[in-house]
Amino acid sequence: MRYKLLYGALSLAVLAIQNQASAQNDKANLLGQINTITTAVPFLMISPDARAGGMGDAGVASSADVNSIHWNPAKLVFAEKKMGVGISYTPWLRKLVPDINLAYVSFFTKPNDVSAIGASLRYFSLGNIDFTSETGDPMGSYKPNEFAVDVAYSRKLGDEFSGGIALRYIHSSLTGGITVGGNATKAGNSVAADVSFFYKTNLEISGKDAEFGAGLAITNIGSKMSYTDKGTKDFIPINLRLGPSLKIKLNDYNELAFLVDFNKLLVPTPPVYSDSTIAGEENPIIFAGKDPNVGVAQGIFQSFGDAPGGGKEELREINIAGGLEYWYDKQFAFRAGYFYENKTKGNRKYFTLGIGLRYNIFGLDFAYLIPTEQRNPLENTLRFSLSFNFDSIKGSDSNE
Repeated sequence: MRYKLLYGALSLAVLAIQNQASAQNDKANLLGQINTITTAVPFLMISPDARAGGMGDAGVASSADVNSIHWNPAKLVFAEKKMGVGISYTPWLRKLVPDINLAYVSFFTKPNDVSAIGASLRYFSLGNIDFTSETGDPMGSYKPNEFAVDVAYSRKLGDEFSGGIALRYIHSSLTGGITVGGNATKAGNSVAADVSFFYKTNLEISGKDAEFGAGLAITNIGSKMSYTDKGTKDFIPINLRLGPSLKIKLNDYNELAFLVDFNKLLVPTPPVYSDSTIAGEENPIIFAGKDPNVGVAQGIFQSFGDAPGGGKEELREINIAGGLEYWYDKQFAFRAGYFYENKTKGNRKYFTLGIGLRYNIFGLDFAYLIPTEQRNPLENTLRFSLSFNFDSIKGSDSNE
């Protein structure tokens, strides 16, 4: 189906990204109210699988599975199985249009007990769109899409500690090369890497066996992206994710796990420009904050102290995701979670619910999101993931 977006929404969005660094901002809003951080290819931050989606989008320290490449590649080597394949599907904006979705395919294998390798493909389709000018004149039809291809390696650095890396190619084609505002557009491309670590250890709590885990992952460390030859290049969503988990074996049939993720984008925060600054000028005068037009390495380090509102605003840039997962006989799971983002940084707040089933080589997970503050592209949408455990074919009867 074809959908006309007012003012060529995707095209204007591209130009808005290119010009955001030089646009004049309202001083009062940025110092005390709204100052969101925007990046290119935000689809990289969408939770791709239903298991984590049911736990508030937390997963940096959850037990390893086939989707660990997204959350923390270092976990792969601790997977109970020697090989796995996963397929996930997430409808997007389903209440408005039927053909926008995120698909995710992942794979891993453990050639030995101390290492694991994996790969994944993430594909985001924006349906079929008729582009129009501001006056409503047709500008052509196109099927915007974005994708990322990953390869990952995980290795044990000790009995309870592992490290992992992932390499990623990112392609974003949003406009089909149409000309907007006199500027010819093009597909954006970038390469990126993830660096991650994972720790887990067995312990005892009130006489019950338990497992404590902790994870840290810095993802999407990569080159900037541009959709025009002349436009400013924009950061991709370089992200720091860390958090703990605790799994308690209540008895032979019941297990309960708790986990929390803390997330912070490692890209520059938009500064407050002086009232005397003219939008679009080459060297705008910064009233508060720091110049966002810096290199990738400087932008990462600068992101810890460049917020115009100081330390308080830096803390507001940390998103918190928390979840729990209950397993009965390692065959049926119930999940719940909550995601919190400060109102000045996007105001995403929502509860999540999920269930999981495991039988022999087969696994199926579902997730559902309930927003609490504002509308969400995933509200009233059922996400699902399908996984296959090839270990069981060889005689293993363990289940995740």
